[in-house]
Amino acid sequence: MSKLPQITTSIFSVMSQLANDYQAINLSQGFPNFPEDNQLLEISSRLIKQNIHQYAPMAGVPSLLEKIAWQTEKKYNRKINFSSEIIITAGATQGIFTTINTFISNGDEVVILDPSYDSYEPSILVAGGKPIRVSLREDYTPDFNKIEKAITSKTKLIIINNPHNPTGKVWTKTDFEQLETILEKHPHVMLLGDEVYEYITFSQPHISFNTRPKLIDRTIIASSFGKSLHVTGWKIGYLIAPAQLMNEIKKVHQFQVFSVNSFSQHVISEYLELVDFEAISKMYQQKRNLFQELMKDSKFDLLPCEGTYFQIVNYSRISTKKDLDFAKELIQKHSVAAIPISVFYSDHTDRHMLRFCFAKTEETLYAAAEKLNKI
Repeated sequence: MSKLPQITTSIFSVMSQLANDYQAINLSQGFPNFPEDNQLLEISSRLIKQNIHQYAPMAGVPSLLEKIAWQTEKKYNRKINFSSEIIITAGATQGIFTTINTFISNGDEVVILDPSYDSYEPSILVAGGKPIRVSLREDYTPDFNKIEKAITSKTKLIIINNPHNPTGKVWTKTDFEQLETILEKHPHVMLLGDEVYEYITFSQPHISFNTRPKLIDRTIIASSFGKSLHVTGWKIGYLIAPAQLMNEIKKVHQFQVFSVNSFSQHVISEYLELVDFEAISKMYQQKRNLFQELMKDSKFDLLPCEGTYFQIVNYSRISTKKDLDFAKELIQKHSVAAIPISVFYSDHTDRHMLRFCFAKTEETLYAAAEKLNKI
């Protein structure tokens, strides 16, 4: 009997397949379509010939773990022990799955804030846990009254995605302070911070769980080089957690994947000495600004985008159709693919919203906007 009888093919796969079938411009799935940094490719070309193609150590290549610790201290002023508080994962999604299946048992409750990334609930269900879905406000800010009411004696974990996919919202200092106030009353609750877009923020800086002393001892942080370095196909992510939590995570990780692609780890380790994360953020801000400028005269209403490489739009001035139906129509009739936001809610809340990915070449954004402006 299936553990996930209600789970069907991911919406990202569905919309990307439709985009392929209709030869549409794919602004649905969150992956860049522009070239990687030449420095990264040059390192890859040189290292591919070296003897680095056997199993990596279970926790990760030591030089990469050291670089992550160095970067974390540089960025967030948090000192971490690279040998006991970091692990390399096969993408952040594997890290999230491993974390949930390490700490969640039958009957444990996990609070998820909707709209939410679609991997959270299946991971909880496989672990035997119970997802507790709590909707964000209409402006996609956290409703802390609802969050606090959702916490019970069975609550084991709260998942916070910041910067937020799919909405592009970024948590403020006040948001974190309110969360800390709530969790002071619930010392049994752990946190999973999904921070895969930590280096892609615009109007305000990203506040990481790494910078919150009141929460660090109970928080596992997931991040992604695939997102930060726009090499999503490499599937290299990592987790940061206190040693006592990481020790438990490693027990599950070693029997799930054991170790992660050795070549990619060595390349990224060397590349981290060269990469400018601020320049990457500025690059995405330019793409966001371009897409917003190109779309300003369209009938789509654009919501604020504070981080990630996703732009949320409201299409109420165009159609009253359900967002999934309108997204399919957008591909079939107008040759542009997007993701409907209702799929990120447990109750399929539909406010006539779509998510466009602007991590694309200027040529792609111009071509997509030209089609969208004609609707």
